[in-house]
Amino acid sequence: MKALLKNYRQAPRKVRLVADHIRGKRATEARVLLSALPKRAALPIRKLLDSAIANAKNMNGADAGSLYVKEIRVDAGPTLKRFMPRAFGRASAINKRSSHVSIVLGEGAGKVTARPVSRRKKKMSSS
Repeated sequence: MKALLKNYRQAPRKVRLVADHIRGKRATEARVLLSALPKRAALPIRKLLDSAIANAKNMNGADAGSLYVKEIRVDAGPTLKRFMPRAFGRASAINKRSSHVSIVLGEGAGKVTARPVSRRKKKMSSS
């Protein structure tokens, strides 16, 4: 199921840091991670996740335990352009950015959260 958050007044670059934490995780695990994450975007994304879970329950009758974050995308929203006065009568631009966040939940196991061990080849010394 899907849920959208439009015109969230924080830069997409900062919101993507939070989105990357929960991509591919189980919905219940993602909720716990977002409640403990010390970022400003964590609360709105947790609310968005709750909304997507509620949509899945009401529309498809899905079980919350079987849901995982299939896709989470953070796109740039409209930018408010402001100016700050500077020395010698100049002005510098300030861009106040906003984000559009979309989340899609899928049913099933989801991705494995453990990272695989890297297996680099050792260089052979030529003597």
